[in-house]
Amino acid sequence: MAGSPVLMVFVDGLGLGAPGPANPLAVARTPCIDGLCGQRPLWPFAPLPNAWALDACLGVPGIPQSATGQTTLLTGVNAARLEGRHRRAYPSRQLQTLLAREGLPARLVARGRRVAFINAFRAGSLERIALGTYPATATTCAMLGAAVPLRGVAELVSAGAVYHDLSGEGLQDPEVILVTPGEAGRRAGHIALRYDFSLFEYFLTDLAGHRREMGWAVSCLEALDAFLGGALEVLSGRGVLMLCSDHGNVEDLGTGEHTLNPVPLAWTGSPPPAGPPVSLVDVAPLILSWLGVPPGGPG
Repeated sequence: MAGSPVLMVFVDGLGLGAPGPANPLAVARTPCIDGLCGQRPLWPFAPLPNAWALDACLGVPGIPQSATGQTTLLTGVNAARLEGRHRRAYPSRQLQTLLAREGLPARLVARGRRVAFINAFRAGSLERIALGTYPATATTCAMLGAAVPLRGVAELVSAGAVYHDLSGEGLQDPEVILVTPGEAGRRAGHIALRYDFSLFEYFLTDLAGHRREMGWAVSCLEALDAFLGGALEVLSGRGVLMLCSDHGNVEDLGTGEHTLNPVPLAWTGSPPPAGPPVSLVDVAPLILSWLGVPPGGPG
């Protein structure tokens, strides 16, 4: 491997908001996230060598959205500007092409690096992906564009994947042994050690934000924190653990919509960059630099 293994934990809809009664981050017990950020994940947020508040608006009017935000994170290209707007949920054909050509997975695979997508998919979802009828998000598009194998229940049963709810309970599959969030994090850490770059996507935070359910939001954040803690147990001194997001949401349950707030970028296991990260555009180049891959297209 060139450089230490990198585990990118992408958290959908995690912004930095002011403390208040509508912000579950102000009350959730998140010691690992606090440690990664060097502070509570609230606004104002003091920049530190390995923790930054990133602009998610990208100089484009309107509310940041998932398809353009995630594409920007994974390519280093301002996808909102490319599209002329913030695009919800699923990437356009233009963004799908961009992800397949310039996404982190494509660039890394082209340079001989090993890439893993740790999330487990249901059997029905994998069948629909094979048929081309599955509404794929940016993360899935990026992996498919680089021909990175997707994982399913078989990998989950053999501890080679993690389900999006961390425990596996949502599958309601008798073959799947339920795990704690901490155990799921340790599993993700061990998987990451076998690859140069691994990605895990956690989107329950965004769902909790849209539903405006404080109890569930706090539970999701505390489960995420335990997952990160488990991953850090494995990766400490052996790899890089990164936390990032595409836009705000869960930090303000007063709206039920995405926010204009900045999002956190924090990591451990790698030195600070030469220049401070400012926006979502800066995340992919940072990861490429850690893995010794020059900027630019996969060729």
